[in-house]
Amino acid sequence: MSQRKPTVIDMFSGCGGLSRGFMDAGYEVLLGVDHEEIALKTFKHNHGDAIAFHGDLFKKETILDMARLIKTKKVDVIIGGPPCQGFSLTGTRKEEDARNTLFQSMVEAVKLFQPKAFVLENVPGLATLYGGKAKTAILEQFGELGYTINFQVLYAPDYGVPQIRKRIFFVGLKNGETFEFPKPVLSPDEYVGCEQAIGDLPSLEHDLGKERSEYPCEPKSKYQEFMRKNSKVLLNNVGTVHTDLVKSVIAQVPEGGNHKDLPPGVGDSRKFNEAWTRYHSQKPSKTIDTGHRNHFHYKWNRVPTVRENARLQSFPDDFEFFGNKTQQYRQVGNAVPPLLGFHLAKALKKYLDKE
Repeated sequence: MSQRKPTVIDMFSGCGGLSRGFMDAGYEVLLGVDHEEIALKTFKHNHGDAIAFHGDLFKKETILDMARLIKTKKVDVIIGGPPCQGFSLTGTRKEEDARNTLFQSMVEAVKLFQPKAFVLENVPGLATLYGGKAKTAILEQFGELGYTINFQVLYAPDYGVPQIRKRIFFVGLKNGETFEFPKPVLSPDEYVGCEQAIGDLPSLEHDLGKERSEYPCEPKSKYQEFMRKNSKVLLNNVGTVHTDLVKSVIAQVPEGGNHKDLPPGVGDSRKFNEAWTRYHSQKPSKTIDTGHRNHFHYKWNRVPTVRENARLQSFPDDFEFFGNKTQQYRQVGNAVPPLLGFHLAKALKKYLDKE
């Protein structure tokens, strides 16, 4: 058995949350492909020698470009989360949404590279959408290429991520075995809460912080120690300027509460489900989205910083995000939690080592 690290291509990589998890589990990431330049800049900076490729995955020739870029290297695993807007419960659920067919480019890549395994990640709603047509298409098309496919919805807090997030993973194996998903590592009473995740970061009450700053204190929890392991500097921790009115509304939301807990007439400008949500210090955060207007720190009257969101997504502190603040928030929100990727990658390794 050689000591060569299993190799990975990350399609629709974004900033590379899923592939960072694979990297941390001992894989070599060869290539990340995405259409967003700034997310690729972040990917390139945080994935060792991996190539960041700006490619249009609607086009078949992009798959051939990927092959040229990695030259003769063998690809063991192809991973990817085709954009979920088409499948998503929040986007317009048009069956003909072109983005729904983007998983076809993963099929084409698997056909060309013949990896030992593939991992396709998406929103849980994918399994039942259009009467299960999307799921059936995934199972049939990869199945025709000779892969045994298993799928499961994973719940991020079960794997140490301090955030309520569910994702569906399809894992296909070429050797005919059926993949067994990793068992949860934490029980519900052990979930990592917001304070354990971000309680060591600055309050930003009197200043907005900056892109690079000092930690204000030592880590106060195992999770914080784990996040800070390779980091001496606090990155991407910049606050947001709020009006006095917004601050006064946030101040009236109890810990773990939302717009429903506000007095009549307060905060009427936002009344939808997630509006004016304050995190609970002892519980995982709500799902981190790509914006930064509706969720608030469990203690301070402000939205979380990019770094705080990154922590809640399980990005280690040495992972640096590029672009303006809006772009950084989007990269964090679109990512698969690296820790979820890590546990999946570790479970997958057992099957790759058998060959």
